[in-house]
Amino acid sequence: MIIRNALQSEHEIIRELRLQAYEEHSTKIPQEHWNALKHQIVTDDHTNPDIEYIVAEIDGEILGTVVLFPAKIQGYEGLVEDKLEYPELRKLAVSSKARGKGVAKALVKECIKRSKEKGYSAMGLHTSDFMESAVNLYEKMGFVRVPGKDFIPLDDGIVVKAFQINF
Repeated sequence: MIIRNALQSEHEIIRELRLQAYEEHSTKIPQEHWNALKHQIVTDDHTNPDIEYIVAEIDGEILGTVVLFPAKIQGYEGLVEDKLEYPELRKLAVSSKARGKGVAKALVKECIKRSKEKGYSAMGLHTSDFMESAVNLYEKMGFVRVPGKDFIPLDDGIVVKAFQINF
């Protein structure tokens, strides 16, 4: 497995992989929430050079992806009150044919490594309970809940929960 920065020419492949990976959740949540999540999944901010697009490649095929946002960026359209003082992992996605092969864990470890290299002592992320396998992975890797940074994006009761790991 090769973990590397994504090439500009690979962004459409990455969006398709994300959408395929997240579609399993579309039946677990209200349609309006799925539409908002889907929009967030396929939208990228290529104008900020500090946002890192990372891929996992196996045998020449991109089978996983994640985005590492820099600290102090407002990335949730005002839904999180304070800008985070540490980098944040977002949009982690693994192809269904690569599940169980350690791709997600390798991508998370890469984000932790990069955050440490930049001198940070923590990294965060947001997820929801309907993403059971993601929550399980993050907790097994040592992420802990930070309820004060949770938010509810729509009026449907689904809480987007904050997690953080200190290193």
